Amino acid sequence: MDDTRYDVVVIGGGAAGLAAALVLGRARRRVVVVDGGAPRNAPAQHMHGFLSRDGMPPADLLLAGREEAAGYGVELVDGHVASIEAGFAVALEDGELLEARRILIATGAVDDLPSIPGLRERWGKDFLHCPYCHGWEVRDQPLGVLGTGTSSVEHAQLIRQWSDDVTFFAHSYELTDVDRAQLDARGILVVDGEVGGLAVQDDHLTGVVLADGRIVERAALFIRPDIRPRRDGLAERLGCEVDELGFIRVDGAGRTSLPGVWAAGNAADPRAQVITAAGQGSTAAISINADLVQEDVRMSVIRKEP
Repeated sequence: MDDTRYDVVVIGGGAAGLAAALVLGRARRRVVVVDGGAPRNAPAQHMHGFLSRDGMPPADLLLAGREEAAGYGVELVDGHVASIEAGFAVALEDGELLEARRILIATGAVDDLPSIPGLRERWGKDFLHCPYCHGWEVRDQPLGVLGTGTSSVEHAQLIRQWSDDVTFFAHSYELTDVDRAQLDARGILVVDGEVGGLAVQDDHLTGVVLADGRIVERAALFIRPDIRPRRDGLAERLGCEVDELGFIRVDGAGRTSLPGVWAAGNAADPRAQVITAAGQGSTAAISINADLVQEDVRMSVIRKEP
């Protein structure tokens, strides 16, 4: 790229980043998307709840999004951002330097999973987190919920919506009497003891293995994982405010506390699903373009002055 001056550099090419790039490209802005190629939902075979795209593999959505954005002149760069300096100068890890009038951070988040053998290999298949994304596919089957924190009980009560046969594996969470009473009231069986692994046959989960050797037959296991932003530190080094978990604080339009910088998707909202992230990207793009228009007006007036 000979001319590295852009209206907007979008960092992250997931649903939020690509949706923003599409809107900005159609607004005739010069945009580049820098993406490291590791989307949070990559392990999932299909995504759900996205109107008109229900059941589409996540990779297919991103491919279609990249093609659509490129059709409006958006440039796509595979790589990682090393640093951003005020102004904005965006340095890539390969040494290339991009200049931007505005920045959109859409770097997403990652799920922290317990260190139980076999869990990560089943992630997105039959070890799941979001019932709105996967619940329909495992409805009416024997399901399990892994206890790791106080929200795990709430998660089990939610999973109960999709099956009458739900088992709560206490694992590392110490249930209160109230927890047990509430689980019992809805017919959710509690299994005490730590989970030691999963039983898998023909690439399908068949049971949850307890540390003492017991096996409880289950077709899928759910967890409410700890979610954290990607640890690239870009927002913090720029001076953007983050919350206690490290997610970027934004207003309703995606503006961060630092003028000229927006954030969208899981980088700011850990609970955003794909369709939500795409909507946030679109909202941020409209806000960014309006901000650029205001700057264009100010600069035009200055140039007209005698």
